[in-house]
Amino acid sequence: MRYPFLAGAAVALATAVLAGCGSSGGSGDGGKEETAGGKPSAASSPAPSVAGPAAGSRTPQPQKPSAAPKAPAGDITPATGSFTKKQKEYLTDRVPKGMDPAAVLQTGQETCDRLRYLVKADREIAVGAIVSGEIADAEPAVAHLCPQNQDLVDEAARGYADGTHEGAKVRPGRYTAASPTKACSWQVTGEKGKALLSGSSDTGKRVSITVPESARAFTSTGCYAWLPQGDNG
Repeated sequence: MRYPFLAGAAVALATAVLAGCGSSGGSGDGGKEETAGGKPSAASSPAPSVAGPAAGSRTPQPQKPSAAPKAPAGDITPATGSFTKKQKEYLTDRVPKGMDPAAVLQTGQETCDRLRYLVKADREIAVGAIVSGEIADAEPAVAHLCPQNQDLVDEAARGYADGTHEGAKVRPGRYTAASPTKACSWQVTGEKGKALLSGSSDTGKRVSITVPESARAFTSTGCYAWLPQGDNG
């Protein structure tokens, strides 16, 4: 799956930015509002890829932690050298018995790498990748290995991925789908399923909506990720 093709100039810009980095060892009535500016795609980056959805596809969910028994904290040691305190904290309860802890640590470091590459190209792309689950387990990796990106995780926690969100998960405010597919549609309902707003966009360009206080459910399809605008949420 890949992000929808957006403005060519923006894609070229993102490619130029990331190519220089190398790699390491990632309206009032509720109607739509669109602007013409496209966003660079993560798929154009030479960094570890974070692909967006094709039109009509379902957004992948974050990988669930392995159910295998975890190695005791005292057994988490590298074959050579040593782990820092933060690295040990990240690895605690994350290393299956018999697995090299360095391999688990590398997964967390790759998550930080992906965020670092993406935020250089476009911050909204980075936040959207967390919201959608394209970058899985971002929260623990950022907390222990790249805390400078905590603001991305905090913002993503107030966004919406494609799917249906109900009850306490529905937060009123302004939201923008920065890089939707050409099959983006949404619906917001209130008490007893009363329709409050709905819309669609087949342009692949960014679109904004306002979720009202009376909203009880929000459903999105093909919009990839809705990002909060301002302090709402």
